[in-house]
Amino acid sequence: MKEIPLTGGDVTEGLVRVGDTVRRPPGERDELVRAVLLHLESVRFDGAPRFLGVDSAGRQTLSYVEGEVAGRPRPGWIADEDRMISVAQLVRAYDDAVEGFGIPAGLPAPIEPPGLPDLADPPELVGHQDITPENVVFRDGRAYALIDFDLARPVSRAREMVNLMLWWAPLGDDADLDPGFRGLDRPRRCRLIADAYDLSLPDRQRLMELAIGLNERAWHTMKYRTETLGGGWQRMWSEGVGEKITRRQDWLESHADAITTALIA
Repeated sequence: MKEIPLTGGDVTEGLVRVGDTVRRPPGERDELVRAVLLHLESVRFDGAPRFLGVDSAGRQTLSYVEGEVAGRPRPGWIADEDRMISVAQLVRAYDDAVEGFGIPAGLPAPIEPPGLPDLADPPELVGHQDITPENVVFRDGRAYALIDFDLARPVSRAREMVNLMLWWAPLGDDADLDPGFRGLDRPRRCRLIADAYDLSLPDRQRLMELAIGLNERAWHTMKYRTETLGGGWQRMWSEGVGEKITRRQDWLESHADAITTALIA
């Protein structure tokens, strides 16, 4: 059958649609992704693709999820609060569904530089950790499914929320955001996300400290992956992602108190 290239992602290359399936090359956590998707199917969680096997080229074969995705340029609805809230509700449903999967032993170490500081943030479940607009499929104006689980890893619920807010509040300097996201009341949007997810009070209280620590780690990890993996990582670094992360760090530190106040008020 005809292979139709699927574009719009930052790192993974070679994604194609074949009929009602998606074929993608194996990622760095291929076995974990397969196991998570099979678990989600076993617990009847509909908000993720189904893993259908491996094709003759060694590619993952996944079900194609029909719907609307916010590619680039972003659609006019990108900052819609109802859609944002539905993303948080979908992520909560996913986290609840995957919690029973547990934390597998013997997972390969993430590709990141040695010596990063410990964030004292023990994992609770296998989070999605890449909840970008490109990775959420909408139907009838509501988040329906998460796709692209290549960055899935053991994390805390608070860390999952940092990733969600990063892309959907979103977190960062207005100059680095899509025009549709500029000028928004980010503390209010963080509160709406936390409420829709039903985030615990202790996690709300520590969320911004965790966000700042994770953002600092992100700079070192992006640089390390650029140097060791090249490809899409090199392209993003060349396009200035390192400088963007540095500006986000300044923004997080200056807005942390306001966001925390909104989260716990």
